[in-house]
Amino acid sequence: MSSPMMLLRRNRFVRMVLLSNLFSQIGIWVRNFAVLLYVMEKTGGDAFAVSMISVAEYVPIFVFSFIGGVFADRWRPKRTVIWCDAFSALSVFAVLAVLESGRWEAIFFTTLSSAILSQFAQPSGMKLFKMHVPDEQAQSGISLLQTLFSIFMIVGPIMGTVAYQHLGIGLAICVTGISFLLSAITMASIPPDRIIDAGKTSIRPSLFREMADGVRYVVSRKVLLWLNLCFTAVGFGVGLIAPLGIFLITERLGLSAQDLQWTAIPYGLGEIIGGMVTFGLAKKISPQRLLKLGLLANAAGVFVSGISTTLWLTMMAQFLIALFQPAIFIGNNALVMMHTEQRFIGRVTGIRTPLMTGSMVVMMSVSGIIKDMLSLSIMYGLAGACFLVGFLLILPLGRTAQVGASAHRS
Repeated sequence: MSSPMMLLRRNRFVRMVLLSNLFSQIGIWVRNFAVLLYVMEKTGGDAFAVSMISVAEYVPIFVFSFIGGVFADRWRPKRTVIWCDAFSALSVFAVLAVLESGRWEAIFFTTLSSAILSQFAQPSGMKLFKMHVPDEQAQSGISLLQTLFSIFMIVGPIMGTVAYQHLGIGLAICVTGISFLLSAITMASIPPDRIIDAGKTSIRPSLFREMADGVRYVVSRKVLLWLNLCFTAVGFGVGLIAPLGIFLITERLGLSAQDLQWTAIPYGLGEIIGGMVTFGLAKKISPQRLLKLGLLANAAGVFVSGISTTLWLTMMAQFLIALFQPAIFIGNNALVMMHTEQRFIGRVTGIRTPLMTGSMVVMMSVSGIIKDMLSLSIMYGLAGACFLVGFLLILPLGRTAQVGASAHRS
């Protein structure tokens, strides 16, 4: 397994993907915070209006994720990614034109359109990764991407807030559109798509047939099946406590809501340090071990967060959770890349995303009701148990993953 830096020097595709993601991350974070602050300003902090931003972001995941995965396997991935970035930019500029006419509600469409298009672009991006990065280098390549995402977890909110405060909504939206265009232009410079299985058949299966084939493929591959079950369990845990972070501060610690920032700081630092550490260890630790370690550490961090009554212990727990999240991301994606045939990458990705997101949203919708019946400590204990269930589900992956990878290469 080559080191991430060696891969970065030798593989032009990886360099271009990182540059493209740099531009798109700038656009996403400027858009997210500009839209949030703009809606807060226009509505006077109306909770329903703010929640609609999340609805615009998450609903497309349910509706389009699997469909986008199927089309990612049908279409040429490079062309798909470029057109999705280009259409995202065009939709942003169209919204800007509507805003100029005084219809501020159009701002929600910037999040909605980008969220829809990303459900087609993301699985196509994974397919490109499979095409241009050998399996033994996949973990190093994914660790580079995770390091970039971790850095933006800190600088992104600052960048978005500063852009809105100093440029206003109009110019901030322009920055978003230009960033998406630059991402598309960067991806245009990667090697052309290779046509897979060309000439074998002139009849393409129906959309529903390809969906069914994707489900059967996941079920028939033990590694992929257990990974999907694992992340469904993790989604339940994350969704159970996602809306409750503020109560850790006010109820468990007895502080004011404004003190929530003190848990955000160690979380952000943990993301960056964890990304860098995992980046350095990517060639030394197998992806299944990274994933297991990340799940155990997150289970411990969530449990400690729920029982802590002191700020310093809660901050340490949040740091631990964030420190090992890159290990979960990198381990999972590396295993998916290693154990999925190129022609199924889109559908495998399209199945995984709604399973985890769906379980999260289901638990988010009932977590407030459950909180009225159970203590905060018990709820965090249950969430930690969900991570442990995910860990137990992938315990058999050690031997299975090695055998599956060997069989796939042969």
